[in-house]
Amino acid sequence: MVLGKVKNLFVSYDCLNDSNVPVFASGDVVSGRVIVEVTGEIRVKSLNIHAKGLAKVRWTESRNAGSNTAYTQNFTEEVEYLNHRDVLIGHDRDYDNCDDGFTVLHSGRHEFPFSLELPQTPLATSFEGKHGSVRYWVKAELHRPWLLPMKVKKEFTVFEHIDINTPLLLSSQAGTKDKTLCCWFCISGPISLSAKIARKGYTPGESIQIFAEIENCSSRVVVPKAAIYQTQTFFAKGKVKEIKQLVTNLRGDPLPSGKTETWDGKMFKIPPVSPSILDCSIIRVEYSLMVYVDIPRAVNLTLNLPLVIGTIPLHTFGSRTSSVSSQCSMAMSWLGLPESPEAPPSYSEVVTDEQRQNNLEVPAIRDEIEGPLYTYIHEFRYQPPPLYSEVDPHPEDGFTPLDRRPDTCPSR
Repeated sequence: MVLGKVKNLFVSYDCLNDSNVPVFASGDVVSGRVIVEVTGEIRVKSLNIHAKGLAKVRWTESRNAGSNTAYTQNFTEEVEYLNHRDVLIGHDRDYDNCDDGFTVLHSGRHEFPFSLELPQTPLATSFEGKHGSVRYWVKAELHRPWLLPMKVKKEFTVFEHIDINTPLLLSSQAGTKDKTLCCWFCISGPISLSAKIARKGYTPGESIQIFAEIENCSSRVVVPKAAIYQTQTFFAKGKVKEIKQLVTNLRGDPLPSGKTETWDGKMFKIPPVSPSILDCSIIRVEYSLMVYVDIPRAVNLTLNLPLVIGTIPLHTFGSRTSSVSSQCSMAMSWLGLPESPEAPPSYSEVVTDEQRQNNLEVPAIRDEIEGPLYTYIHEFRYQPPPLYSEVDPHPEDGFTPLDRRPDTCPSR
């Protein structure tokens, strides 16, 4: 028999989403096929798969042991989330074409399905950072007699879902700071900053509405700005390594001395970023919204508002802080209702004068049997309702996102 060759060996996943990207969560079943393309005939001893999920941290630091000596210290740590093995072809499999303990694969394409269930316990979300990563993969190994094994590995993505529809992540975040500038013996007026956002949890692609008030009582021209930062924290051998990266930012208009600027729901869109990682013992990925005032020749006045980037978006009717009008418009469009309310029908269209006159004559026997309460209810049964008006005669005070401070700027 002329021995053939393995033309191709690869792993293919059965994707359950529309984007055809292998994305899974804890408890999901990862299924797929190991595909072997052969020219001629080959003998196979075994075909194995090894599925693994691993969080790994690694960095190095230089240490000085004396005046003339130095050494490098490595910091490494690992956490295993998945370790699964399976045999697709082997001696424990019964094949009709098995010859002398080997399986013969004929020329062509051969597919070997596999399936495994991810652990029900929380898994860390797939992540690639500067000093660590969280990776999941399936590795296939093809063993043939008298030849080195062929290996192929293919990764898949795991998202540990974060539902932002929880009281903690729906709570608003706010802060206030002020700063007084000093230059030698001259003291300038204060710069004040107040900022508030509707909630703590968001998903990529959403826009954050920023409510802010910046009051400049100094002698300098300042610029209000905002930025989203990602903080990667790595833990190994009792040491901590932290990396802070800018995700996106925006710039407001320059604010002259003695002026106040108000952001009344300024929209700040979140770009595609990886979700927060909060449950891994060696890697944390956190986000924050920084609203700050850029002050020339001085340290910026900064407010940090924590964010959590989740995977399950805000429910349409679960938000306590989103715009009521936008929710009503969306609901009405779903239900096919008009957005503008219509006046109810007139009284004459519903109750005729003949019906009203006939029902006003209450028999005396009813008063004796059912008492005066029936007479009182029946008397007003066919009375016209109050007049309809689209203007609320008792309007409530509107929502004020920030508490307004009294005017303390001496130049205003």
